[in-house]
Amino acid sequence: MSSVQVLSTTTIHAQNHNLNGSNDRTIDLSPWDLQFLPFGYNQISFVYRHSNKSDIFNQIQHLKQSFSSALDFFHIFAGRLKITQHGDNTISCSIKCNNKGALFVHAAAKYITVNDILEPTHLPYVHHSLFLMNGIKNYQGTSHPLLAVQVTELDDGIFIGITSSHVVGDANLFSNFNNLWAKISRGSFEVSKTPIFERWFPKDKDWILLCMKIILVML
Repeated sequence: MSSVQVLSTTTIHAQNHNLNGSNDRTIDLSPWDLQFLPFGYNQISFVYRHSNKSDIFNQIQHLKQSFSSALDFFHIFAGRLKITQHGDNTISCSIKCNNKGALFVHAAAKYITVNDILEPTHLPYVHHSLFLMNGIKNYQGTSHPLLAVQVTELDDGIFIGITSSHVVGDANLFSNFNNLWAKISRGSFEVSKTPIFERWFPKDKDWILLCMKIILVML
């Protein structure tokens, strides 16, 4: 089995950045979000067998376009993390919805089969190469995409590895984005439930500052 070869790298932006007033919107992160700053990105994958290898180029282009359309509704994934350090030894963190884009990589591992991925009881050696943002911590989202997708052609299928920053949202938000992307790819633009990105903040300001000091020490 050969290594994974990167064929193209593209920054995908939301098609309609102003949808729902998202233009340069700032979303403040809560103390709960801040605890994930020192840790790595989340990963999820989907594996599909394909029946038409000759149409792979059009499939990739379609995935890119539907990915961009999904970002219209989940504009937070196309933004960047902003960390501000204050004079009283505290920090504040937010997501700038500036549409700097998410990362989309088209790769190929044509000597690897779907069974090579699914059958081993332990993670196959190539697994690391099927995802992006390896080794990147959540606090590095100031200069790295908050969402990255690698679509890898296999010998008999396609592997889609999706990586996202945990400070943007939990598994539920991540799953909702993936489901919407899948729906748009199948031709449906109906959003059954509008995502909510604003955080809940406790009223005790001193408690918030204490949490921020703890996170600053962790960094």
